[in-house]
Amino acid sequence: MTKDLLADGYEPFLQELKEKIRHAQTRTAFAVNRNLILLYWQIGQGILIRQQQQGWGAKVISRLAQDLQKAFPTMKGFSRTNLLYMRSFASAYPDEQFVQQVAGQIPWFHNCILLDKVKDLEERLWYMEQTIEESWSRNVLAQRIESGLFQRQGQRALTNFSQTLPQPQSDLAQQVLRDPYNFDFLSLGHEAHERDLETALIQHIREFLLELGVGFAFVGSQYPIQVSGKEYRLDLLFYHYRLHCFVVLDLKTVDFEPEYSGKMNFYVSAVDDLMKGSGDNPTIGIILCKTKDQTIVEYALRDVKKPIGISTYQLKDALPEQLQGSLPTIEELELQLNTLTLEADDCL
Repeated sequence: MTKDLLADGYEPFLQELKEKIRHAQTRTAFAVNRNLILLYWQIGQGILIRQQQQGWGAKVISRLAQDLQKAFPTMKGFSRTNLLYMRSFASAYPDEQFVQQVAGQIPWFHNCILLDKVKDLEERLWYMEQTIEESWSRNVLAQRIESGLFQRQGQRALTNFSQTLPQPQSDLAQQVLRDPYNFDFLSLGHEAHERDLETALIQHIREFLLELGVGFAFVGSQYPIQVSGKEYRLDLLFYHYRLHCFVVLDLKTVDFEPEYSGKMNFYVSAVDDLMKGSGDNPTIGIILCKTKDQTIVEYALRDVKKPIGISTYQLKDALPEQLQGSLPTIEELELQLNTLTLEADDCL
C-alpha cells in the first residue's frame, strides 16, 4: 500500500499541502496581530480623546485596567502599563491607515520598544520596515537600535558605485553598505591582525551575517582563485541574493591606504571572469578598515572601473570612551532580557 501511494505521487502532494497550511498559518498570524494592534490603537485613541475633551486624569487608566481585567480575565494585555503604551501608541500615530499598513505588521512589543527607544518618526518607520523585511525578533530589534543601525546605513560609506554600476543597482548596493560595522560581539584587542579578525568573524558567523544585513550568503574564507597559474586568496567571499552578485570583502586592521583599492580591483575583476554567471550582476568589493580619510579614499577610487566601497568597523574595545560607557555589560544584558520577557508577557 505504501509503495502504491509513493508511486502515485503522495509525497509531493503531502509537501504541497504542508506548504499551503504553513502559508495559511502565517497569514492568520499576521491577521490576528494586525487586528490586535488596531484594537490597542483604538483603546489608546479612546483614552486620549476623553482625557483631552472631558478632562479625565491619569487615575482613570488604573481604573480601566482593573475593570478590563475583571471583564476579560483570560486576556492578557490590559495592565496599566500596557494601557499607557496604547495611549502613547495612538498619540504617536494618529493615522489609522498607517497603523493598519505599517505598525500593524509588526508585533505589539516591537512597537513598544520603538516607542521607548526611538523618538524620530522617520527613524521609527525605517526600523518598522526593516523588521518586516528581515523578520527581526524583539531582541534583535532592540540590539539594532542600540547599535545605531539607522545612522550607520550606506550613505556614510565611501564608494564609486554611482560611476561603476547602472541604476538602480548602484543605489541598492549603496544601501547595503554600513559605516561603521559594529563588531562588538568580538573579544579582540587593538593589536589584532587581519587573520585574527577574520577567524573571529567566522567563529561568530551568525552575528557577523546579522551585522552585514539581509541578503548576504557566506561562500568562504581565504577563498582561492587561480590567475595565470598563481593562487590568490580572498579574505571573505559572499553572494548577495538580492543584488544578485558576488561580494568580495577584504579585511584591514589598519587605516585605509590607496594601494588597497588596486588590489581589490584585481580581485573583483578575477571573480567577474572566473565565477560570475550569465545572470549575475557585476561583483562588488568592500574594503573594511580601521579608519579612512575621505580625501584619500576619493582619490583612490576616482579612476577605478570596478565597484568598490570603503567602510570602517568598530570593536567594543576600540569604541570612543563616551560610547563605551553606554554599552551594557553581560550582566546588564541578562537583566534587561529578563525584564523584557516579563514585560512581553504583560503586553501580549
